[in-house]
Amino acid sequence: MKTKLQRNNNVQTTEEPTMFDTVNDLPKAGRIELTRLLNQRLAEAVDLQSQAKQAHWNVKGPHFIGLHKLFDEVYEEVSEYVDLIAERTAQLGGVAEGTVRVSAARSRLEEYPLDIADGSAHVQALSKALGAFGHEVRTAIDEADELDDAGTDDLFTEVSRGIDKLSWMVEAHLQADK
Repeated sequence: MKTKLQRNNNVQTTEEPTMFDTVNDLPKAGRIELTRLLNQRLAEAVDLQSQAKQAHWNVKGPHFIGLHKLFDEVYEEVSEYVDLIAERTAQLGGVAEGTVRVSAARSRLEEYPLDIADGSAHVQALSKALGAFGHEVRTAIDEADELDDAGTDDLFTEVSRGIDKLSWMVEAHLQADK
């Protein structure tokens, strides 16, 4: 059955995801739920990836070069998580649904402000996005554990540690004055 995306008061729902036969021994019902979970986090990861690039392209101010490089590093690391999440979906027999349109419709992250230029404003906005994504990933760890999938649980744990590191690196620019 093809996946059909529906918008309903900013809550996105999908029909049963497309699944392929696999020798993976996790029960199909669990793999279906894991595919939904992974695709939700994939949407948010793609959104976070684009938000980091938005900050990278548009940052201005006295700390331009350092922040420009930092935001690009965030983009690169989040890109690795996008790939990990998408490939895990395929490993479970699902279809990774990571187009920009699907991601925009599904992401639970707040819209990135397009009217900012100041480095501090970008640091605050990206820090907020990293924190929100980190929260969603930690929720996914528990959900994957409930579905008895140690592999997906471990993947989300790895992503969580990486997002925490990126959050620390970005937040350090906010904490210097305290």
